[in-house]
Amino acid sequence: MSLSRNIFSRFSEEDKTLKAALKNILGYKPGYLPFYIAAITHRSSSDQITSNNERLEFLGDAFIGSIVGEYLFKKYPTKDEGYLTEMRSKIVSRVSLNEIALRMGLQKIVRFNKNDKMLRRSHIFGNALEALVGAVYLDVGFEKTRKFILKGILATFIDMEELETTEYNFKNKLYTWAQRLGKQIEFVTISEKIEAGRKIFTVGIDVDGETFMTASGYTKKEAGQLAAQKAMEKVEAENL
Repeated sequence: MSLSRNIFSRFSEEDKTLKAALKNILGYKPGYLPFYIAAITHRSSSDQITSNNERLEFLGDAFIGSIVGEYLFKKYPTKDEGYLTEMRSKIVSRVSLNEIALRMGLQKIVRFNKNDKMLRRSHIFGNALEALVGAVYLDVGFEKTRKFILKGILATFIDMEELETTEYNFKNKLYTWAQRLGKQIEFVTISEKIEAGRKIFTVGIDVDGETFMTASGYTKKEAGQLAAQKAMEKVEAENL
């Protein structure tokens, strides 16, 4: 068998495996596979890639936000705008979408630099889920995209009653804790450095002038939110 035929066979098997995994996640057999390959390709996966999932992430984010908004509007006809906005924010938050993506098993097919340990702690799988929604729209249109969001995401992975009492904004939780105890909190950028061609920010949380927790991320916002999450985990553990 020639080398080219070997390569063709290998990629055919990879395609079959990916299609099977996507069918389990989406509930249907994907049509134009390159859309989905782009959706699961993080820019860290290789220096040689010519496209990644960032544009599809933008598209999917728009559909998720609008369809979740419509769903909440119809489900809660007597609730005011503040309630609807808060619930939508919880559903489409990076933390929530990342948890859903992990429960779907997207981490098994997302292509990224697995040597970068920080990426595993970031929200790349939630971002890939948004990109996947964008791929669904391009492949099969709006109605199937709407169905996937309503049934494949909301009905399968979101418990609305539990969500009402869930707080994903760890910064708000931390400020509430500090205010209750009369403590002063400050978020401080400790460092900015370049690793593997990407800027990494380290943010610290000072409580009454002393460093309480630090965390790193690819944006100051991400690093700050992660530091706040770790800080709240520490506070809750100490109060057990």
